[in-house]
Amino acid sequence: MSILVGYLCVIRSYHRVALFEQEDFSWQLRTHSTHDATTHLNARVDAARLIMEYVLSGSDPHAYVSSGLLFTDRNGKPALFDWSRFDKISFEARCFPAGTIRVGLATFDDKLSKPDVLMTYRSPTAYINCNQDGARAELDLAHLTIPEWWVDMNKLNPSDLGYSLAKVAQIEVGTSNASRFGTPSRIEIAGIEMHERKYGYLYFLAAFLILAWAGFGFWFVKQCAAALANDLHARMQKDLPLVAYQQLTLEPHREREKSAILRLLATRYADPELDLETVVSETGVNRNKVNDILKAEMGYTFIGYLNKLRLTEASRLLVENTSASIAEIAYSVGYKNSSYFNKLFKEEYECTPKAFREVCKKEAREPAP
Repeated sequence: MSILVGYLCVIRSYHRVALFEQEDFSWQLRTHSTHDATTHLNARVDAARLIMEYVLSGSDPHAYVSSGLLFTDRNGKPALFDWSRFDKISFEARCFPAGTIRVGLATFDDKLSKPDVLMTYRSPTAYINCNQDGARAELDLAHLTIPEWWVDMNKLNPSDLGYSLAKVAQIEVGTSNASRFGTPSRIEIAGIEMHERKYGYLYFLAAFLILAWAGFGFWFVKQCAAALANDLHARMQKDLPLVAYQQLTLEPHREREKSAILRLLATRYADPELDLETVVSETGVNRNKVNDILKAEMGYTFIGYLNKLRLTEASRLLVENTSASIAEIAYSVGYKNSSYFNKLFKEEYECTPKAFREVCKKEAREPAP
């Protein structure tokens, strides 16, 4: 889902506007050429296509012809268009014969340009190759080039090559120094489109991804918490036979020593002074046999079984006696050192006593499904 939404948002963020379909767009066709009577130019706009038919002649090696769409307002007066939101312009170029053509803009410079005098406007330009088959050309509006002759004519510093797209007066198409002389030629420019980025779609995508992944993270954490709660609940159920507040059920034992050891531990586990020597002394069973009996009957050594009893009782108190501190509970089940109690509890339940209490509280608050 995220991939689909991301794809759609990215695709829609690349927006195109046909030049001739822009609102309030109007224009006048203007032509320019060298002053040579033998150079001919016929230019027109037909079905949103700029068409130039010309013959370059004469002895001037810099002879040229060009046609421009001069932007106008509703009253037919020259107007300036704000193209700063656009980053590219594309069109289909077709040339007969094949050659190199020039495509440029006329942009108004507040410090330099004189209204209606296009030669004083900055003229960022690019050159493209085209042929009879036609090809889609795309120009980066931020990286066009100011002609050197224009910089020299206006006596500017050679490094002063910047321009602004906030006030565009004209788009122009013309020949280049590589154009053929004495050959009937034709240039067609069609499908002129302005490209812009609709960043609103990208902002929406970023917000969507943040919310989607935050939701997933919340769900994932909740699932993990539920799994932990279920695991802790299962551990508590498994340890019920060891809980000291219930009557300890013992399978019949033939040997008196077994019953004596288990009964003593079940009733005295909360005594912090209880140790193996105490059990040996009060039951009369030697040290090695105490461990052997506990290992065979319960699967623990003396210390392991004693800690199991204490930690099981501690888990019950953590849930039922919420007003008691962790240290108080540790002491009540036989531990003098709360840090040691925390260490043993974490090894047993894979979480701290505090986290255990919080998980069990949350499980109790949530309604059963």
